[in-house]
Amino acid sequence: MTRKEYIIISILVIIILIFSMLIIISTIENPTENNVSMPYREVLANNSDDPGTVEVIRNIGNPNGSKIAYVVGVHPLEHETHETLVELLPEMANLTHSYDIYIINVSEGVGSYGGGFSDYDDPGRQNGQNLAYEYVYPEIRNGDYRLAIDVHSNVGAYDYKTFVFCPVKEGLGVEYAEDVANDCPDIVYFAPDSTTSGPYLTIPLNDNGIPAFYFEEYSFADQDLKDDHMTELILAVDKII
Repeated sequence: MTRKEYIIISILVIIILIFSMLIIISTIENPTENNVSMPYREVLANNSDDPGTVEVIRNIGNPNGSKIAYVVGVHPLEHETHETLVELLPEMANLTHSYDIYIINVSEGVGSYGGGFSDYDDPGRQNGQNLAYEYVYPEIRNGDYRLAIDVHSNVGAYDYKTFVFCPVKEGLGVEYAEDVANDCPDIVYFAPDSTTSGPYLTIPLNDNGIPAFYFEEYSFADQDLKDDHMTELILAVDKII
């Protein structure tokens, strides 16, 4: 190899190395510009005076999409449905929007389903609602979200077991919930007469311009059925806005 050929090859190698480093640096500094989604978990509340903790999994899906919040754990006995969302949503590919999952972990007064399968008298239910209002509500209200879905389950006392509804009478929260129901063969729109958790999250969100609605699953459904219904919900929500 001549000296001239050696110099040319050396220059080409240096140029290739420089371009490679620039690409690496760009990817690190601007992950969303390269369509790289990097979910991460963050603790929002872990105070000894509280009856539980609150955390959030952020940046699921498309980081450049509209922000949508899911909330789980407001009523702790409904945890199987909550766990279904937490397991399925981060694994979904090609999502249109960016999702955060707010997770309420009630540690005091959780109780259990009694003979009538009701947890209305358990203090854990109110503890979860209080944590939702103190920590989750302000995060969503001030977080540039376009929609919030509060995930629950029920013991089958309603006319329908798997449904969505908005606790206010009109607005985008109602429209989005109806859109989801229309797009899901196994999820209907059904509004119960009342909800205990509405004043702590979904109602104030709707009142302050952030559409919010409930998803209700049957607590005692087989897990395969819970997975199917949750997948329907996730895909239908991803089509709206």
